[in-house]
Amino acid sequence: MSSHSLPISSLLALFFLVVLTRVPTILSVDDPRYSTCRETLTCGSVSNISYPFWGLNRLSYCGQPGFELRCENDVAEIMMNENTLRVLDIDPERQILKVAREDYWNGYCPTKFINTSINYDHFNYGSNLRNLTLFYGCNLPTTPTFTVFTNCSINNTLTDMSYATRNMLVDTRYSTCRGIVVVPVYEAAAKDLEVNPMTIQAALRGGFELQWKADNDECRRCRDSDGVCGYNQISSSFTCFCSDKPSETTCLPPTEEKKKTMGKGLILGLGLVVAITILICFLVLWFKGKSLLNQGKKKEDARIEAFIKKFGSLAPRRYSYAEIKKMTNKFNHKLGQGGFGSVYKGKLPDCRLVAVKVLSESKENGEDFMNEVASISRTSHVNIVSLLGYCFEKSKRALIYEFMPHGSLDGFIYDRGLHHRSCRLEWRTLYDIALGIARGLEYLHQGCNTRILHFDIKPHNILLDENFCPKISDFGLSKLCERKESIISMACARGTIGYIAPEVFCRNFGGVSYKSDVYSYGMMVLEMVGGRKNIDVGASQTSEVYFPSWIYKHLDQSMNLNLNGVIAEEEEEITRKLITVSLWCIQSDPFDRPSMTKVIEMLQANVQSLIIPPRPFVSSPVRSPKTLEHQK
Repeated sequence: MSSHSLPISSLLALFFLVVLTRVPTILSVDDPRYSTCRETLTCGSVSNISYPFWGLNRLSYCGQPGFELRCENDVAEIMMNENTLRVLDIDPERQILKVAREDYWNGYCPTKFINTSINYDHFNYGSNLRNLTLFYGCNLPTTPTFTVFTNCSINNTLTDMSYATRNMLVDTRYSTCRGIVVVPVYEAAAKDLEVNPMTIQAALRGGFELQWKADNDECRRCRDSDGVCGYNQISSSFTCFCSDKPSETTCLPPTEEKKKTMGKGLILGLGLVVAITILICFLVLWFKGKSLLNQGKKKEDARIEAFIKKFGSLAPRRYSYAEIKKMTNKFNHKLGQGGFGSVYKGKLPDCRLVAVKVLSESKENGEDFMNEVASISRTSHVNIVSLLGYCFEKSKRALIYEFMPHGSLDGFIYDRGLHHRSCRLEWRTLYDIALGIARGLEYLHQGCNTRILHFDIKPHNILLDENFCPKISDFGLSKLCERKESIISMACARGTIGYIAPEVFCRNFGGVSYKSDVYSYGMMVLEMVGGRKNIDVGASQTSEVYFPSWIYKHLDQSMNLNLNGVIAEEEEEITRKLITVSLWCIQSDPFDRPSMTKVIEMLQANVQSLIIPPRPFVSSPVRSPKTLEHQK
């Protein structure tokens, strides 16, 4: 040792001195999130906007998901599904967001025909609104219902434009129209339009109100304690940013906070010394563990790589992650979000539209990835969604599907707001969808060399093409088995609460088999008929109404259930048939349920030949706040 070297004891004393003097100073520095989120957002006429909105100078943790504002040419905009909405005003006290369709701001002849669609997780339509239905290229005569207003030049093609200010049930009578668009307007503006067609542009520019849902009471208490409202992206919940650290509720009074901060300084200083010592030991172990982890990751990647190669020529095309980013325009247009990851709209080099599902990085989604490829690569059916390609590049995994312009079935069967009430499907269309899903399931159970059990049949996983032809999607929970096998083994329950067959979570009801998919199908058809969910996760145990039990309670010989409003006489047979078939499908004993082949026969049979089944033994679903295994 050199004579100029300090002894170890002196170095440790110097280290302690630095830590004990610097920690209180460090603790007194403002939390950067506190400083960032104190800044408000201003764009054009919209100014001093704070929580729950974010964007521009306000980072994502300063507001809630779904409240991002953009500023284009001094105009504040918010994206909701496929709509770009111009923000006209924001009233934080009433939680009212006033918006107008950006594509109708400078005229009523858009380049694309897109219905108004909002994010119901965060917004509801305001009051005193009415649907303005715009018809393009329908050649409709002027009547008390329709007003033929003007000609429109759309994509260099001249077409007529008509409008109706009353809610319209759009059906096959308007199949020759080039497009039909529903835009909410104020009730007063709609009344003006009934007497003066020249006010149509004013009605569209007047916009409509949305009521947002956020933690405003918690935010008010946070602000009163000199905190700044924000969002915890890990726990997906409200957080209060204080000058030193975040809090779940409010900040401490300044004097008390200062005392606690100084007291904690010395304690944390000593704790920091211990922590650094532990950290050094941890780093030694971590480097060794990382080496083992990388070896395990390489084995997992090699397993998936070998799995895909087994399909040979049947495997879909492989794309690089760079190609995935290009086809989705750097993930610019999100279609949906789930536990598995996110779905984005994309376009292949041949201009075909696709839906790109980017899986989050987890072991479970690695299994989902293989399940999807294994299941869909074995199928080729009009009622099964087509897998066009995949990406497997290190930890990046994505699946590319054909694009379904009408989205998922759940958007058409639940009465969730103003827009959906005007777009409910006709009974004949619901029947065709139910029959198409049944044919797709029959193919999975009987039409492939290897039987495929889906285990997650629900409206969210049924996609609709431009002709409302249903396609079964999302095979992440599927299981393959030999066709001769009637009962399969499962390590744990899988599926979504409200659709899971009783034998899946309780073996006392019988063995798990393809009849478990039949049960889920029956529950889904009941929802299609009733326009309501089988289970309300937010309801209490005592107040919840289990829909199949409600059906049996009100069932009589005339099937007078008054579902989804008044049912016309010619539609009664479809309603009776769908209810009868679905009640057979949800029998508690799997042996009593029909196969999907028998379901198709029943759907196509004369309704007088169908017999009402007995009430299932299970009268209420097993409740859980989350999906078993994971909810799609």
